[in-house]
Amino acid sequence: MNQVIQELQRRTPLGWLQLSHHKSRLLVALAGIAFADVLIFMQLGFQNALYDSNTRLNRAILADIILLSPQSRNMQNLSTFSRRRLLQAADVPGVKSAEAMYIGLVTWKNPQTRRKTSMQAIGFSPEQSALDIPEVNSQLDKIKLPDTFIFDRASRGTYQEVIPQIDAGKVITTEVDKHTITISGTFKLGASFGADGTLVSSDENFLRLFPRRQVGSINLGLINIQPGYNSQQVAAALKSHLQSQDVKVLTRAEYIKMEEDYWKTESPIGFIFTLGVSMGFIVGVIIVYQVLSTDVNAHLKEYATFKAMGYRNSYLLGVIFEEAIILAVLGFIPGFIVPLGLYQLAANATNLPIYMTAVRALIVLILTIIMCTMSGAIATQKLQSADPADMF
Repeated sequence: MNQVIQELQRRTPLGWLQLSHHKSRLLVALAGIAFADVLIFMQLGFQNALYDSNTRLNRAILADIILLSPQSRNMQNLSTFSRRRLLQAADVPGVKSAEAMYIGLVTWKNPQTRRKTSMQAIGFSPEQSALDIPEVNSQLDKIKLPDTFIFDRASRGTYQEVIPQIDAGKVITTEVDKHTITISGTFKLGASFGADGTLVSSDENFLRLFPRRQVGSINLGLINIQPGYNSQQVAAALKSHLQSQDVKVLTRAEYIKMEEDYWKTESPIGFIFTLGVSMGFIVGVIIVYQVLSTDVNAHLKEYATFKAMGYRNSYLLGVIFEEAIILAVLGFIPGFIVPLGLYQLAANATNLPIYMTAVRALIVLILTIIMCTMSGAIATQKLQSADPADMF
């Protein structure tokens, strides 16, 4: 091991010397790699925000098992099923409670700007907690009042003046689909790609916003199991007991995965972000290939001389790959720093969970190294066929 280290220390860093000899070319190459990395980082950041924001409500629901219609695709496209299924589910051993939840998209008027925007309204019985959000659970008495809702202060839009007034105890009124409602409190959940925010109230207040909705037609059935029971076993028992084509039984983990899979596979947005990552990778390969190919052509006679002196192709290929690794590492540094600011800018503008993670940084670094080594491998094709006799 020590001998290897000593050989590396004695080795002339030919790759670095060739790159640094043409500083302008090196800077252009690093700028191109950084651009490709920024593109990949931004696409991955938006993709993660897509999955994270659209599964926040799924993860906030307090239930071990969820019942829903087989026609439901995601949280913004929930069909309904009969509330009688909850009564049937309560007879299954291991079921502790079975509660209904109503969810629907509404058009509400921003009380500050008076502009209309899309919000997700949620209704459930205030006698029992249905969301794992302490701020909501501490205000269940408020939503028992007629036409009273609590508002997601992390909603997308301008609410700087309204939210402090609500938190100070002032009651704010606004309109939802030409229906006047009262906002008496706030909580924090966050916007998503499907809705600008969330309104929470009782099931009775929810149904007032949807006069055509029947009380017996619900969107979700929240099943909590008794201590000592396994959710997978109870879910299997529910499927066997209900034996109905109008209801689907999912564990909590399966329900969250269903939402994520929709945005990954069925939504065009997920495909667009994946395509963006691929395009960034291809752009990086092309840029690095142009740089390394130009370098190989510029030093082709020198490489031929090395071969005439007895150096093998493997040594010369090592020089090219050394250049590729150097470009990858140096180009990654600005490619990592720039997205930090862009993530913050995008998060402030959209209220979406866009942030850097160590795992994502490592993935992009590995992609950058692969991108550069692939380019190096392509650029060395001409070097391997170079004949010293043809060069002079």
